[in-house]
Amino acid sequence: MTELQDHSELKGAQRPRTAARVAAIQALFQIEQNEDRPESVIQQFLVHRFGTTLDNASYDEGCIPEADTQLFCAIVRQGVAERGVILEQLTQTLPATWPVARLDPVLRALFQAALGEALESSVPARVLINEYIDIAHGFFSGDEPKLVNGVLDTIMKRLANGTTAEKEDEEEGGPAD
Repeated sequence: MTELQDHSELKGAQRPRTAARVAAIQALFQIEQNEDRPESVIQQFLVHRFGTTLDNASYDEGCIPEADTQLFCAIVRQGVAERGVILEQLTQTLPATWPVARLDPVLRALFQAALGEALESSVPARVLINEYIDIAHGFFSGDEPKLVNGVLDTIMKRLANGTTAEKEDEEEGGPAD
């Protein structure tokens, strides 16, 4: 079997929504690190990054899936728009000894994308959690995917119930501030 034949078998396995999520994480990382305007970064991705490789060849061979650009734009915009809510949820979920600022910047961007999408999506929480765990495995080789699982599961359950960490503590008889 030739290399081209190997690549053609991958065409059925393309995942444009996954590619959009990975690109959204990269864009949110860029926005945070460079303090770039979100719309500027979105345009950079749409014009210069989607559909081309480093040598400007197309992805016709199917090795790298084309991203769902509508989903990409929605995740980036929602992640930026809901940044305050997302940071608050992360702060409530992470241990006090591990503030959000201490998280790896890629991990922060991943949480921002996942939670931004969760806040405005009809995709079931379990599907989003599994998708972002898979993506975390692509970025990290340590325990970070386990952290992604635990944090997203906790926050998404809280969001589904319409509660905050403080309300959960009160309901369980724990400390109330």
